[in-house]
Amino acid sequence: MSSFPEDFQFETCILIQLWIAEDFISAFGSSKSLEEVAEDYLEDLISRNLIMSTNPTLPTPKHNVCRFNFQTQTHLVEDCCKQLPPTARSIYLFCGYIFSKRWSSVKLEVFSRFNLLRVLAIFHEGVSPPPFPLAITKLFHLTYLSIRCRDKLPASMAALQNLQTLVMDGFNIILPGKIWMTKKLRHIHVGRYYTFPSRRRETIRNKHLPIDLPNLVELSRPYYSNCTNEVFSAIPNLKRLNVYVSCMRRKYRLDNHLIDMSSLRKLEALKCFSNDMYQHFYWQPLSMKRFVFPLSLKRLSFSKCRFPWEDISTLAMLPNLEELKLKYNAVLGEVWRLSDDDKFESLKLLLFSNIYLESWEICSDSYPNLKSLVLKRCECLREIPTDFGEICTLEAIELHECSRAAEDSVKKIEQEQDMGNNFLKVYIRSSGSKFYISPENSSILHNIN
Repeated sequence: MSSFPEDFQFETCILIQLWIAEDFISAFGSSKSLEEVAEDYLEDLISRNLIMSTNPTLPTPKHNVCRFNFQTQTHLVEDCCKQLPPTARSIYLFCGYIFSKRWSSVKLEVFSRFNLLRVLAIFHEGVSPPPFPLAITKLFHLTYLSIRCRDKLPASMAALQNLQTLVMDGFNIILPGKIWMTKKLRHIHVGRYYTFPSRRRETIRNKHLPIDLPNLVELSRPYYSNCTNEVFSAIPNLKRLNVYVSCMRRKYRLDNHLIDMSSLRKLEALKCFSNDMYQHFYWQPLSMKRFVFPLSLKRLSFSKCRFPWEDISTLAMLPNLEELKLKYNAVLGEVWRLSDDDKFESLKLLLFSNIYLESWEICSDSYPNLKSLVLKRCECLREIPTDFGEICTLEAIELHECSRAAEDSVKKIEQEQDMGNNFLKVYIRSSGSKFYISPENSSILHNIN
């Protein structure tokens, strides 16, 4: 952990992958995966206050972003890499604007002399990233690479046969067809949406080598149109998928494209998001009919997709769905009415953020196993259904900057909990940073992003 400067923040999934790349994690003698073992270590460090979670929420035990607290800082200067021994195994470079004119003399080719390098992580905020440096493709032992770049990546990336995690940010990123030859790849994180290549045999020299990524468990932000049966059939062990969807009428004909994920039988988490930069005139709502979900799904998150509420109700058919998050116009419509047949049997967490819902009608058994209800900036909602008070598994209701009527209805549910759930905790954050915490909840809560 001493590799990181004071108060440095990033997603914990990145930290876990760094630990694995550094060979800090061993699952020997355990039935758990390396990621699961690393998560246990992370929870232990958080419990000791060695790592701080920036968004500890009342109902959810997971920590998305962490901050390291150190007494000293590590300052990296322009020529730091030249001072390192050529046998260095890991390099972490923290620069504010490495690709600005001020840092124009920094040449990424300097890394090519570290022949034994396993981890190269460059954290920076440059606004004009360069093309992918070819020198990095010579680092055969590299298992973890984090870099900011642009345009098409070189085909020589196939030489990185030990690469397990690829983290990129930049503009117009296009992965080469030979990315299919990096068989050890487990995680592909891209900060912006990008083009993921199809499986074309002509891009592969060895005609007998299968075109697949059997170890890939995470794929982040490919274009909607890249999500084809051909691609999915070649990544059968994928567990987490984050998809960018265009809602532009003029540019794409979404109704002709089906995202069939039925072959992803191990997929547990799916995020689907669209672009909010255009006027509504150019948008067309998505239809849930254009998605075929695997029954293995446990976590679903939609953002800016503009589904009708009727489509959201169909998600009740997913038997293992435990978390459903709807954010920023993920749904269109003022009323969500659940019928007696719409039962989210396994749902434990339901989150709305910036959803313009006015009326919500449920039954007491619509969410029979729900543990947490979180509403953020749902300013139009007139009432939280009283049936939530009859859900015996419900542990917490959180409201962040919602309507006064919604706040009053939650307080009423809390007052009536003697007739049902005696363990319900209520947390309300009104606009203006005014907090309300139910008397039974003695824990100290922090602001939630």
